Amino acid sequence: MQGSHVSACVHDQSYRDSLHNIVQGHWPKAEVYDPFANHTESVGYSSGHARDVFCHHIRMCQQFDVLIAYVPEASMGTAIEMWEAHTNARFVITITPLIHNWVVQITSNRVYENTSAFVESLRSGEIDKLIEQERTPHGSPHD
Repeated sequence: MQGSHVSACVHDQSYRDSLHNIVQGHWPKAEVYDPFANHTESVGYSSGHARDVFCHHIRMCQQFDVLIAYVPEASMGTAIEMWEAHTNARFVITITPLIHNWVVQITSNRVYENTSAFVESLRSGEIDKLIEQERTPHGSPHD
């Protein structure tokens, strides 16, 4: 949310509503969590409160089935969330122009350079197939 800002401010977060609607429209039964929704004033949190919120979000990344990371520029917090999801065998979808970034490459199951490519992959069923493949144990017969 803060990206590389030196001052206590956040980047424009207006993409979140659109992305939420896209995901909820495709997976109506999904529980979609937006870490910014309940923490719009997070840059003003005390260190202790910020730590508690961040650690809670990290635990969530370890548990949810799918993490969708929107990374228009480098973000230390998002990188940690992606790492935690990845190391806990969660499916990580990253929307970013940073396709050559090692963290993006290592932690993502799928990378899309922009939201349009992500939406097209949802509509085509590609993402659903990829997620299903990850859920199916390797070497097991498919129905």
